[in-house]
Amino acid sequence: MKVAFTAPMKPIDHPVPSGDRTMGRLIVRALHLAGHEVEIASTFRSWRAEGGEDVTRDVKELALAEAKAIAERWIEHSDVPDVFLTYHLYHKAPDWIGPYLCAKFNIPYVVVEASRAPKRQAGNWALGFNAADAALAQASQVVALTKSDAQCLKEVLNEDVLTVLPPFLETAKFEVSHSVTKGSADGKIRLLCAGMMREGDKQFSYMVLAAALKQIADLPWRLTIAGDGPARGEIEPLFDRERTEFVGLIPWQEMPRLYRSHDIFVWPAIREAFGFVFLEAQSCGLPVVGGRVFGVPDIVEEGTSGLLSDEGDASALAQNLMSLIKNTHKRENMGLAAIENIHKNHSLEAGARGLDRVLNAALEHHQFKRRVHGGR
Repeated sequence: MKVAFTAPMKPIDHPVPSGDRTMGRLIVRALHLAGHEVEIASTFRSWRAEGGEDVTRDVKELALAEAKAIAERWIEHSDVPDVFLTYHLYHKAPDWIGPYLCAKFNIPYVVVEASRAPKRQAGNWALGFNAADAALAQASQVVALTKSDAQCLKEVLNEDVLTVLPPFLETAKFEVSHSVTKGSADGKIRLLCAGMMREGDKQFSYMVLAAALKQIADLPWRLTIAGDGPARGEIEPLFDRERTEFVGLIPWQEMPRLYRSHDIFVWPAIREAFGFVFLEAQSCGLPVVGGRVFGVPDIVEEGTSGLLSDEGDASALAQNLMSLIKNTHKRENMGLAAIENIHKNHSLEAGARGLDRVLNAALEHHQFKRRVHGGR
């Protein structure tokens, strides 16, 4: 099929790296791997940090202007796709482009990664919430990347429309030599943390991590932190500079070696959908220690490939770190289980197969609706 693609939350050519941008790019790669042709229909970003009627109406107007321009292009070149796929839809990033084009050209509409927060039905985000709900109602298939998101979506979607597809990554990019030396020269266990340094939930994650590490200061560990951002000045002082190395933003090409040169990956994951870094770390054979929040339990096999604790619980996080720091056998077995987990459940190939099933289901569902409504 020919698939038109857009990502209103964060376009895949956005200059700032994030798990959201990475997942969008992976969806495009997976579609190609499954044999589909992909057109980036638009890089329009509907996401806004602040809501309100005026803001949302302005964004809607811009989005519809973009949609009409795309429609003219498709008509001019006689090049209408078979399906339109939108990645990441919610009240802060509604989609007006996909629904408009799908209605105009009578093609299936697919949403991959949708979340829904009913408390946003009123207030500054009400228009964005309603627009996202309207898009979901039009969709022939909606994909949730986490079970928690799927549970919320069940309130407005029938089972035949809703699918859970676990997030995935390109494992080949993380296959580097296993001979990379782990541990520090002084014999200390090397912990790795990777996350952007922004105010809000990211900064809170760093605060929880720092609090946990202070509780195990007597153990033999060293910490590497990969990441940068506007809150770095507030985050760095939280950590013991004698035991912590800040390496800043690391190009993705260098991340596999960084992962493999460490023993444990740790990230509290405050309010994160699933934490893409957990996929990357496991792919490189690292056991992970993180927060049991939203979709993290969907990608980390608790007790097998990692240890999870309640969100924001620094003491429990410290206990899990201590468990792995003290037990080499447990640490190594979890690292091997992590690799198996990723290759079995979260590979690019698994994602390609899942998306292919979703597209075919969307086409069938759309054709069924056309028959029911007499071809309209």
